[in-house]
Amino acid sequence: MLNLKLATDPRWVTIAESNLEEILTDHAWCEQKAATNAITIITLNSHLEDLVTDLLKLAQEELEHFEMVHNIIKERGYKLGRERKDHYVNQLFQFTCNGGSRQQAMVDRLLFSAMIEARSCERFKLLSERIKDEKLSAFYRELMISEAGHYTTFLGFARKYGQGIDVEKRWQDLIDFEGEIIKNYGKQQTIHG
Repeated sequence: MLNLKLATDPRWVTIAESNLEEILTDHAWCEQKAATNAITIITLNSHLEDLVTDLLKLAQEELEHFEMVHNIIKERGYKLGRERKDHYVNQLFQFTCNGGSRQQAMVDRLLFSAMIEARSCERFKLLSERIKDEKLSAFYRELMISEAGHYTTFLGFARKYGQGIDVEKRWQDLIDFEGEIIKNYGKQQTIHG
């Protein structure tokens, strides 16, 4: 379903488990950035009522996830550290079209967003299946399902509003691009790292 070229090495879960405070802090900030991204897409495309309606719900859900992760951090006596740079997302963003039409920029942003959700979904699935902490396992299973829904929302809007653009080719090109850059990740205590 996710169409990812390269699966995450399951040993990444062991790396994540070695510093739960770090992975949870990074995860919290990923949720905040996901909400901000949805709001940005709304701001740039406010004339598309269905997109605004659905992405408002998505942004609210991402903020709820941020709160949920923050609550887990507090319950465990950890501290929400400062925002982390997400090198994977920054590198993935390089794929998006610069200087093209407004429509092309929207389609690229939606595809970029779908890819991040797909990779997050895949990582959450791994955590849900392999992390030893039962509470976190259940938590990540729940979030995996949510991320899959976000993935299909973004991809669906790219296809809907991509008239005149070969969205499927652009999506395949992004899958290939992500498949190359992800080879450099999976070695840190971060959701995408």
